Amino acid sequence: MLHVNIKEWRVEDNDFWNSTGKMIANRNLWISIPSLLCGFAVWLMWGIITVQMLNLGFPFEQSELFTLAAIAGLTGATLRIPSTFFIRIAGGRNTIFFTTALLMIPALGTGLALMDKDTPLWVFQFLALLSGLGGGNFASSMSNISFFFPKRVQGTSLGLNAGLGNFGVTTMQIFIPLAMTIGLFGVLAGESSELINTSGTLIGKIPAGSETWIQNSGFIWLLFLIPLAFAGWFGMNNIGTESVTPNPGNPVGAFTKISGLLFIGFVTAIMGLYLLLPSPTGIGLLNKWIVLPIIIFATVLLMRYLTRGELQQNLKRQYKIFNNKHTWAMTIIYTMTFGSFIGFSAAFPLAIKVIFGFSHVAGPDGVISHDIANPNGPSALTYAWMGPFIGALIRPVGGWISDKVGGAKVTQIVSIVMIASALGVAYFMTAAYQSATPERYFLPFFILFIVLFTATGVGNGSTFRTIAIVFNEEQAGPVLGWTSAVAAYGAFIIPKVLGEEIKATTPENALYGFAIFYLVCLALNWWFYLRPNAYVKNP
Repeated sequence: MLHVNIKEWRVEDNDFWNSTGKMIANRNLWISIPSLLCGFAVWLMWGIITVQMLNLGFPFEQSELFTLAAIAGLTGATLRIPSTFFIRIAGGRNTIFFTTALLMIPALGTGLALMDKDTPLWVFQFLALLSGLGGGNFASSMSNISFFFPKRVQGTSLGLNAGLGNFGVTTMQIFIPLAMTIGLFGVLAGESSELINTSGTLIGKIPAGSETWIQNSGFIWLLFLIPLAFAGWFGMNNIGTESVTPNPGNPVGAFTKISGLLFIGFVTAIMGLYLLLPSPTGIGLLNKWIVLPIIIFATVLLMRYLTRGELQQNLKRQYKIFNNKHTWAMTIIYTMTFGSFIGFSAAFPLAIKVIFGFSHVAGPDGVISHDIANPNGPSALTYAWMGPFIGALIRPVGGWISDKVGGAKVTQIVSIVMIASALGVAYFMTAAYQSATPERYFLPFFILFIVLFTATGVGNGSTFRTIAIVFNEEQAGPVLGWTSAVAAYGAFIIPKVLGEEIKATTPENALYGFAIFYLVCLALNWWFYLRPNAYVKNP
């Protein structure tokens, strides 16, 4: 293995790539992928945990449970903003090791908190906040891998890292329900609980009255995170060149810089949540559409003015991406693809449970009741993993196709499919939420959601291919991180909007709104990259 800090890195030189670069790049990629996978799993595990908390009778409202996924989503997205710049200031090896090790904190804490039904809501909210560390890891991971591979294969390499990393969502949605069925950790993990509602796993329903170990949903990730931290430390490299990481420094110094920037992200996320969430968690003063820009602006501003010396100089240099109009165009377009993927991944399980797990029966006054359990409803834990699985599986394919025919062409087709499928989902969602037998509409609802997930996966690959072509070497990594940071707010927006619309008994309105946004992205992609005289023609 080369020295930890690589001093020479010329991957666009075919001779260097074939003789030296490819081996090093592939080794870093295959350690990066499972580390990112665990980041996604810890970040989005609340989408499954909250379903089981409902099945076990934890004393929280449905809207409060939706809030846990939203808190993790908002924090993870906010932490991606500082994570965008970690590789420049700390190096890839230092960053991946440290950020992977930090995931052990929310994993262990969640397991401990779930051992007791009387654990107060604020504890779960705090752990959901810490779970955002896993969401932040995506920006630094993608930025790091973009430096290891030549442009001609970045659609494939970034698609593999992101696509297989995204399998963390599916892995989590399969592993957690299965892990909860057995006393996997013996006396160390405490006693079982009894289901009061039916639950399920990959292989079918579990009847009420069965034993379950919900705490395993946190503890299970320690089995992977501990060896992965060792793999990152002993198997990865920092690229110590002027255009990547000119001064990685010693590991302790690197960890300190990373911790400082993460602290800024946590502060702004907490501030935003306090302004956004209702009492007693916050003050509910501002609308989410006002709070999110405030959080993003405050994070960027504080990073710029609270840092000093070399760190500040590096950030100023990378902030040049904000002067490029393509940064903003690709941010919006990538929000359509990845924002939808991650948001629907977070909201899909609980949406299935709430819409199809209950009968919607009109009373004598004509008002529909939505709190009567539906014994014929599908198990959310049996089906929810399939959408994220297909979306993640298809992402490398989207990158590969885009390498061949052009990212913008693929993105345009994806936009059309997403508009149509979102409208279809809205139609069947409306029918189900007004029916005493909503399970009749589950199959077309589910198939259309699978199409929607597939389109987001292909679009994730195609948009990253466009970024790799439009931006130069120094800016491509930070832009990848920045666009992924803003897009990750989908993990907050989509559960929040769906939760609000379900509470208002109009869940279809959420999908209509998403379809309008997809139409805007369709026009934007055409204007910048496909029309005659486009700024960058069909990258």
